[in-house]
Amino acid sequence: MFFSHLRNLTYPHNLIDLAFLVSDSKDDTLGMLTRMLEEVQNDPDPKMTFGEISVIQKDFGQKVQQDVESRHGFAAQAGRRKLMAQARNWLLSATLRPTHSWVYWRDADVETAPRTILEDLMRHDKDVIVPNVWRPLPDWLGGEQPYDLNSWQESETALALAETLDEDAVIVEGYAEYATWRPHLAYLRDPFGDPDMEMELDGVGGVSILAKAKVFRSGVHFPAFSFEKHAETEAFGKMAKRMGFSVIGLPHYTIWHLYEPSVDDLRHMEEMEQERKAREREEKEQAERAERMKALFMEPGPQWEIDKAFVQDSIQAENQQAGQTKADGVTGAAEVKDVQGSASPPVAASPKPSVNAAPVVRGSPGEAERSVLKASDLD
Repeated sequence: MFFSHLRNLTYPHNLIDLAFLVSDSKDDTLGMLTRMLEEVQNDPDPKMTFGEISVIQKDFGQKVQQDVESRHGFAAQAGRRKLMAQARNWLLSATLRPTHSWVYWRDADVETAPRTILEDLMRHDKDVIVPNVWRPLPDWLGGEQPYDLNSWQESETALALAETLDEDAVIVEGYAEYATWRPHLAYLRDPFGDPDMEMELDGVGGVSILAKAKVFRSGVHFPAFSFEKHAETEAFGKMAKRMGFSVIGLPHYTIWHLYEPSVDDLRHMEEMEQERKAREREEKEQAERAERMKALFMEPGPQWEIDKAFVQDSIQAENQQAGQTKADGVTGAAEVKDVQGSASPPVAASPKPSVNAAPVVRGSPGEAERSVLKASDLD
């Protein structure tokens, strides 16, 4: 990534000298750097090759681990920045040439920057100038975020805070331990603002610094001690301003730093991954259940047809048996009626004479009543 940016610079490569410092490395950084530089310098296009190249190896006893939490943890800041100041000064003193007009400091983990950044910054003709630095974030963290909070203007609150600290104390920005209430270059960014707009600064961040060589030749350096309660690049900005040099930031001219997930970010990403897998398992199980239900009820197979035919035959047989039983009951009742009719005809049709029985006489009610009485009189 870093060498891709180097290749893409539009400033004439033959006018650029490169200087690298490898320190306290436990991997193959030096070997990889050497191989990549050889590849660049052996490019068949002569416009791609650079001028003088210096690679210096020097250890400074860096004990801080290189993971994001260790490097950016508050407890490590003062000591780490003092060691980085020593490294910058060492590299500068070993490689600054009388022919150099500008010195450009650039972090290796810048992800995106304009190809014309050198010309863009030089055009302002300031002694010290820095762009705004942001970093991209995953969507669930907001998409983007100010990164370099070390470029700022001084505040009365910070000056009062400095008076309360020990002589060797180092104020660092972006940490809750030091509430300075300073205006930060990063927070003043407007994506649609004028990229040439300037802002005076007191402290500067080290991601991308362009300074005139005369600033360093005049004695300004990166303090490896507490200078006005600051160290390294922030103290460099303060020292340059104290010596009368202009220190400028461009709030709307932005470059983008690589996103390095913190421990909390990694933990949250792991939780999100677990939730995603659980959701996929649930969706898969639901799909399998739906397929089983479809196979059982929506698309009957051969066995279903057999069972269906058996049930239909059973129902038909039961219906036939019930109909036959009903028909037999009606026939039997008719036969009983016929037998009774021939053996014992209804009394009203053929009454049997009896002494105690009164004959039915058709006529008026009065006549019938008299007839009954008359029959009773016979006794």
